Amino acid sequence: MPEPMPEPMSQPMPGPMPGPMPGPVPAAPVADVIHDIGYRHYQGPRLGRGYATRSLYTLTLRGSFGLGRSIRSKILPMGLLALMCVPALIIVAVAVYLKSAKLPLEYERYLMIMDFVIAVFVASQAPVALSRDLRFMTVPLYFSRPITAGDYVRAKFGAMFTAMFVLTGLPLLIMWIGSLLASMSFGYNLEHFCYGLVAAALYSLLYSSIATVIASATPRRGFGVAGIIMVLLISAGISSVLYFVINGHDNSAAAYWANVISPSGLVDSSVTWMFGLPTTGAVGVPSALGGCVFVAEIAAVSAAAYGLLVQRYRKI
Repeated sequence: MPEPMPEPMSQPMPGPMPGPMPGPVPAAPVADVIHDIGYRHYQGPRLGRGYATRSLYTLTLRGSFGLGRSIRSKILPMGLLALMCVPALIIVAVAVYLKSAKLPLEYERYLMIMDFVIAVFVASQAPVALSRDLRFMTVPLYFSRPITAGDYVRAKFGAMFTAMFVLTGLPLLIMWIGSLLASMSFGYNLEHFCYGLVAAALYSLLYSSIATVIASATPRRGFGVAGIIMVLLISAGISSVLYFVINGHDNSAAAYWANVISPSGLVDSSVTWMFGLPTTGAVGVPSALGGCVFVAEIAAVSAAAYGLLVQRYRKI
């Protein structure tokens, strides 16, 4: 018998193609909610610019000696401070041992001998106070608060001056205390101790003025250190050469005018003239008019440096 034919497969009925699935219906907007997680509003006093300026001054002064920083940051400033004080201790010990009637070195002359240490200290620490703020762009953060450019300069300049005065005044204090313990003349030592403090203040003022201006000009600490060292030491070398050339030519007091280009010679000569101390070597003034010019130059350089700093930070 013939085999039955297979039934044809049923074909789907043509119809419309299915469309895309409908998306989710957007939810209605919900109003924002502020959650109270326990923060409280500040109800204390607003300390203002004065407190901020004093805090910046204290921070900079501590940083000048590495306080509040790493051990490595303390090595150089503390080492230089010790280097300034150890010779003073030796002078006192020798005078006490020999039972001398006076110290073998006058207070104001001590700073003249230790001028190199003073220059290295200010050259290493002024960039720490100013160049680091420029490099890490923290100056705009200071100025985002009520503190102004004048407040910033006043705090930094004052801190650098104070650090320098501690460096230069501490060994003189050690010498004076040693003279009291050795029962030396109280009146004579007190008088010359005051002379030494005036010299320390002038060193601190002039060196801080020069160093802060140079440090504020560059964000690179190394460039600041090199610039300060060059200005302080090279100017002293040029001054010494000029003094000996002029003095060897006519052997007159006009050679003392060479001190106008040397910060250390300027300070030493001014102190010598103000207190009528004997001149030694290149330290001295050409005349009474020259002494007035030397003192006026210290004041003018310091005032100009402060003004330049204020103008510099007003542009930031």
